[in-house]
Amino acid sequence: MLIEAMGAVLPTALAVALSPFPLIGIVLILSGERGSRNGLLFAAGWVVGLTAVSMLVAVVFDGADSPDSRSSAIADWGRVLAGGALIVLGARKWWKRPRAGEQAEPPGWMASLGNATAGRALLLGVLLSGANPKNLVLTASAAASIAEAGAHGADLVAGITVFVLIASCTVLGSVAIHLVGGQRAASFLDSVRHFMVTNSNVITVIVLLLLGASVLGDGLSGLGR
Repeated sequence: MLIEAMGAVLPTALAVALSPFPLIGIVLILSGERGSRNGLLFAAGWVVGLTAVSMLVAVVFDGADSPDSRSSAIADWGRVLAGGALIVLGARKWWKRPRAGEQAEPPGWMASLGNATAGRALLLGVLLSGANPKNLVLTASAAASIAEAGAHGADLVAGITVFVLIASCTVLGSVAIHLVGGQRAASFLDSVRHFMVTNSNVITVIVLLLLGASVLGDGLSGLGR
């Protein structure tokens, strides 16, 4: 059951990990004043947000491993709606992409991240992981998959832990590189930030469309059982 749950959440966890804005945000925080402290707080908030949403959804859908249960039907319908929403978000993102010759710019709230307070860094990590609509949909889908795989007790905790760690690998990895890498790490992280800013729309659209189609397909398959 645990192996099945881990396999089910892997694509979704990678989609969360590859979200451009959290990676851009953590690099900006790390490059600012008290970067190490704020980076650790942002990472802690990120992990807490993902864990809280995952645990809540897993508890709500407890018993979804029975195909005939109401929880399973709700989870499948939720996947259908979530998959459709992700596809719509991806199409909308593509429609609003910068045209040829236009410069892709990060959101305005990122401008002051270098001077963020400890409390703001922590809160931002929580909000970008647990309250961000795209991540909320993906995390809820992953947690429902863990519940449907029949994971309970220690297996449930292990499945959610694996999801959170994979979904956090880019954020946690950036903090680790910053702490041990010195100036070379700063240059590397800045190049990553530049790449993400330049290609954020393309990356986001691909992730949303592919994951949306996958989640939608899983939901339709479940309803057809």
